[in-house]
Amino acid sequence: MIERVRAVLVTADDTMLVIRRTKPGIPEYWVLPGGGVEPSDESREAALHREIHEEIAGRADIIRLLHTMETDDERQLFYLARIVTWSFDDRTGPEFSSEGRGEYALEEVPLTLEGLDGIDLKPEEIAHVLRGAVGAGSLGVEASL
Repeated sequence: MIERVRAVLVTADDTMLVIRRTKPGIPEYWVLPGGGVEPSDESREAALHREIHEEIAGRADIIRLLHTMETDDERQLFYLARIVTWSFDDRTGPEFSSEGRGEYALEEVPLTLEGLDGIDLKPEEIAHVLRGAVGAGSLGVEASL
């Protein structure tokens, strides 16, 4: 089974970092930073730290596992994390040098219902989970700091 890790990266200004994906012939959409767990990763959390470093040259404090999505062949784990530093100019992930992968643009989106409704966050299931948590005030970032 393929495992992927992604993070809801909350900034000090209570926005979240998302990556706007633009591909030819496909409406733009947004994803959370993250990627595949590799055999060399010591843990899922280590994989997430590596992915955050590759994708946004960032460092984050992982707060907790927020949500898990599973199909027959893939498991995605979504973590809540506080982003400490980042620099999109210094990203190193292999996807950025691959031809035909489209554009990756880092954006800050308000962690509010309006902010979430203003983007097409994929997968839809995590967008739904975030809307519910933000609407209920139960995301819990503040209590974890």
